[in-house]
Amino acid sequence: MEKLSGKKIAILSENGFEEDELTSPKEALEQAGATVQVVSPQRDKIRAMKNHNWSVEVPVDRHISEVSASEYDGLMLPGGVMNPDQLRLNEDAVRFVREFFESGKPVAAICHGPQTLITADVLHGRRVTSYPSIKPDLINAGATWTDEEVVTDHGLVTSRTPADLPAFNRKMCEEFAEGVHAEQHA
Repeated sequence: MEKLSGKKIAILSENGFEEDELTSPKEALEQAGATVQVVSPQRDKIRAMKNHNWSVEVPVDRHISEVSASEYDGLMLPGGVMNPDQLRLNEDAVRFVREFFESGKPVAAICHGPQTLITADVLHGRRVTSYPSIKPDLINAGATWTDEEVVTDHGLVTSRTPADLPAFNRKMCEEFAEGVHAEQHA
């Protein structure tokens, strides 16, 4: 069943993403029929981390300076410690994230991925989960944090760790298939 046929999804990432948190959602989205593009401040490729070591390289499809949320139906943010920390410092990345919320389009973030949402200032009043170490940051940004494998709040899907990927991928595909959520607007 290709419930995402005709949908175009952006995965926004930098170097230092957690390997499984990009490759597994990307595969799930493609299996559901979506066209997936990796968007990054890097031009050619980005490199993953796995078990605290550098691992695979993933090709970059589009540079962050050349994209707009209007081109996509949804946004996925993988975690890893370095990846979101770098994205938070990139004005184009923060703008891109904010555009999805302003247009009500679904967003999925796992592990440390929600850190970019903090800088985009889109979490006030939202219910989320994440890797436990960023719980205080999310609460300080106005979110309600809960320790569950996957949390959905009007088109925003969050999960804690790679162990949650099966539930995260299912819920992400479901929310992306639903499309625009009026309550998603920041």
